[in-house]
Amino acid sequence: MQSQRDLVRSTLLALPVVAYLVWRTTRTVERPDSAIIPSPAGYVAALSDQEQRDLPYPPDALPGRRDVETPHGTIRAYEWGNEDGQKVLLVHGISTPCISLAGVAKNLAAKGYRVLLFDLFGRGYSGAPDPYYHPQNVQLFSSQIHFVLASSPLSWTGTSKFHMVGYSLGGGISLAFTSYFPDLVDSLVLIAPSGLIRQSRMALPSRIIYSGAIPGPIVRAMVRRRFGAGGVKQPGQQSANPEATAEKAMTAEIPDEDDTHPALKPDSSAPIFKDRPDISVADAVAWQVEHNQSFIPSFVSSIQNAPITEQHDTWRLVSQRLETQRANPQDKAAASKGLRHGKVLMLLGKTDEVIVGEDLAPDATELLGEAGLDIGWVEAGHDLPIVKPDDIANMIMKFWEQ
Repeated sequence: MQSQRDLVRSTLLALPVVAYLVWRTTRTVERPDSAIIPSPAGYVAALSDQEQRDLPYPPDALPGRRDVETPHGTIRAYEWGNEDGQKVLLVHGISTPCISLAGVAKNLAAKGYRVLLFDLFGRGYSGAPDPYYHPQNVQLFSSQIHFVLASSPLSWTGTSKFHMVGYSLGGGISLAFTSYFPDLVDSLVLIAPSGLIRQSRMALPSRIIYSGAIPGPIVRAMVRRRFGAGGVKQPGQQSANPEATAEKAMTAEIPDEDDTHPALKPDSSAPIFKDRPDISVADAVAWQVEHNQSFIPSFVSSIQNAPITEQHDTWRLVSQRLETQRANPQDKAAASKGLRHGKVLMLLGKTDEVIVGEDLAPDATELLGEAGLDIGWVEAGHDLPIVKPDDIANMIMKFWEQ
């Protein structure tokens, strides 16, 4: 009898493994070309005009909207400003759509710059290729940037260069993009960038969960519960409490909040739009958890594959080019591979708990050198471009114009 019970117990324990292997086997039968997770555009199009206006992320949130059809799915982009002005590409973070940089972009456009923002794959109004076939890594994001640039009615490549502003994960992506395509980038501004987050900031449970050792469906279910427990506002429902969104979800599930991955820290409850104080990044994130099917798999894949940690070699490559540029100011070839002023501008929040300035400032200085890095400090947390857009934009323009 005991042996029978042991057999039953062993069988039950093996079922999840068998189920996962069957799932993995059947997945390989699919054609990768057809594995595109759609954007929420279809859902939004079915809403009334008023319901669309009441969304945490309205489809007309910013000027110059366009949807870019690509082999990897649809990309939402916004471009506006002086057509003859200097061009600025802004890249947002891991969980927020591009509206997190709306305030900074509007400030720059008002000063005569041409600005271009887009939702990374799986965020906001962008769909995504299935991360099972197309991991969210530097290769994918670099391709996406090229898709967005090519979709512009203006030329963003060729003899002219553009400024690149990256926030959080967007900072890590921007620095990596610059390392591969230095001839395209005029200057590099990193706002609380990823790339050098110390492993000590991530507890062992998080490293195990996102290491790939646990089946993807289980990890995605855990992340969805963390994001989704706070509830999502429905179209037309007004709320003066932006805290009652995805932020509360961060207190549940494993690992505990104190031991979690930095990317799972609570999203900002600060308002994005001055004329809509009840709408925050946390609201927008909660909305896309509910309505963008590609967000959770994209988020998990980004944690596993995107330039978040251990990017020291990439930073060193950029540093070497800048050092060569500064040592040979008359060398046009060196200048084409370098950056404006031969340095990078990095802006950090004094109270940021995601990208800890006390860690990053010395680590980045060691890699880029004091001559290759300007650091600006802002009285804010990780939401510095949201709560201090005027200050951020002014610091950026001062750097460009010095």
